[in-house]
Amino acid sequence: MKNWLVTDDGTCIEFGTAETEPPEHTYRMYRFLTEMEDILAQESDDAKRVQAIIPLVRKLLISSYWLQMEYKPPSEKTGWSVNFLYREHEYPITVQMVAWAPGSQSKIHNHATWGIVAMVGGQEKNTFWRQADDDPTAIAPAGEQILDPGDIIGFTGNAVHQVSPLGDEPTISFNLYGITDKPSRYQYDPDTLAASPF
Repeated sequence: MKNWLVTDDGTCIEFGTAETEPPEHTYRMYRFLTEMEDILAQESDDAKRVQAIIPLVRKLLISSYWLQMEYKPPSEKTGWSVNFLYREHEYPITVQMVAWAPGSQSKIHNHATWGIVAMVGGQEKNTFWRQADDDPTAIAPAGEQILDPGDIIGFTGNAVHQVSPLGDEPTISFNLYGITDKPSRYQYDPDTLAASPF
């Protein structure tokens, strides 16, 4: 189990320790959301936010095992599924479980907000790109990281990545995102890397 952070330039770094003792009392979703909201109010830097929230995500998943079963099987049509666990009007968080079918692949994209993905089951490869300093629609390859169950990866707002499940089983993850700024969210053509609104 490892903690990873991907920055806007496509750099993926390991940080902190993934060792977490089970809490003495059940760490519930409402407490997690409240403590996360406090972090968001106190810290404006995406990288620092992600690094502060990831230990809470690990604590939640260790304590509240029911969350790990709250996914939907991947769609036969799209190759993936999303089950929203929490979203609220004008609250800066979306919490969801995501499943990817073997052989599927996400678009190359950014989220235009910070995000955290905690691997619950399966294995996936994340491929990273860096955006050009003067043109967010221009990207270049920057590296990749394979994620195993228990790994948690965080992204700053303009990090660009692509998700590819590995193996013969679906991948399952617990995902968090801040408020998406739609005008600066892009997807990229896999052949030409040309950008279009996501």
